[in-house]
Amino acid sequence: MTAEQYRRISAPFRGKRRARALRLVDRVLSALCYVTYPVCLLLLALGQDARLRAAIAVPGVSFVVISLFRRFYHAPRPYELLDIEPVIYKETAGKSFPSRHVFSAFVIAMTYLWLCPGLGIVFLMFGAALAVCRVIGGVHFPRDVLAGAAMGVLSGVIGYWVIY
Repeated sequence: MTAEQYRRISAPFRGKRRARALRLVDRVLSALCYVTYPVCLLLLALGQDARLRAAIAVPGVSFVVISLFRRFYHAPRPYELLDIEPVIYKETAGKSFPSRHVFSAFVIAMTYLWLCPGLGIVFLMFGAALAVCRVIGGVHFPRDVLAGAAMGVLSGVIGYWVIY
């Protein structure tokens, strides 16, 4: 993505109201994943569901692996490389590839898909919307969110349908 391409896709969100709306959608979608996941684990624990261990291990282990990879790979963010003003403000330098927000949304969606397919499909759509927000917001390149989504799905498939 070039600076001009970014300016083109973010132009509709440059107004104060639309920028605020994009940041709100980004926060709400992230919060939905991060708030509902512990609730899901709590419900599994209360129901003494045998799937609880996998529902903790698959996202947990894969999150640690992704975080370690990002720490060493240290890819710059669009606002660092392209000299752009992002719509979603962040002070983080590097650690852009893969998007951990999108990865987390997708691995949590895969957890829900494994536990309750209908809910999983809804959360996969939330993850896709979050990926779009992160690119339009200027905090990730398209490759970052695509890699995060793919790694989240792959972690879920391997963890839930191959290992467990």
